[in-house]
Amino acid sequence: MTDPALSESLTDARERLAAALRTASRPDDDARLLAVSKTKPAAMIREAWQLGQREFGENYVQEALDKQAELADLSDIVWHFIGPLQSNKSRTVAEHFAWIHSVDRERLARRLDAQRPASLPPLNVCLQVNISDETSKSGVTLAELPALADAVHALPNLRLRGLMAIPAPGVDPREQRRPFARLREALESLRTRHPEAPLDTLSMGMSDDMEAAVMEGATLVRLGTAIFGARQRP
Repeated sequence: MTDPALSESLTDARERLAAALRTASRPDDDARLLAVSKTKPAAMIREAWQLGQREFGENYVQEALDKQAELADLSDIVWHFIGPLQSNKSRTVAEHFAWIHSVDRERLARRLDAQRPASLPPLNVCLQVNISDETSKSGVTLAELPALADAVHALPNLRLRGLMAIPAPGVDPREQRRPFARLREALESLRTRHPEAPLDTLSMGMSDDMEAAVMEGATLVRLGTAIFGARQRP
């Protein structure tokens, strides 16, 4: 039996995404919910899975490993690593995740490529862009992005899928849309640069700015609080 509060919040999140897609005149299946489950127990992830959610985002390597072990019977879960990654923990991500959203340097990409098991398909990669030029955040600049994309695209065990960003907070919807528009334009430029790559992913938009992100083409929106409630620090 699932928690009625979780069922309600997940339904609300789905309806909110559907409404945003309609407002943007986009198809109903043009963007997906990534349930950000960091600091939440495996039991809550299992409940969300029972409610039809399949993609989950984690920020902390050891916490994610513990949850993956507890949920090993759910073979169709798709795990995304979305947090900053230290090079010494790259092997774990290469071996246990389907996606990583936070590649921001060539050295990390090369480690992930070398450490990806041959038995697994290529690791799906989003490059993290510091779209608001904040010194407190990870990510490459827009000027550095083409060179990093070239390097990742050349690595056989990685699949370059798109871009991720966490813009500076904004309240006005027009203000929120500006950095998302820059990220969309950057992806369009990369598609021209690498027309053979499956560059189909814009990982952008969270609980407070999802609608603005969808208006600018988000294909994965990362919702945590809106689905699972307020987080506690691990």
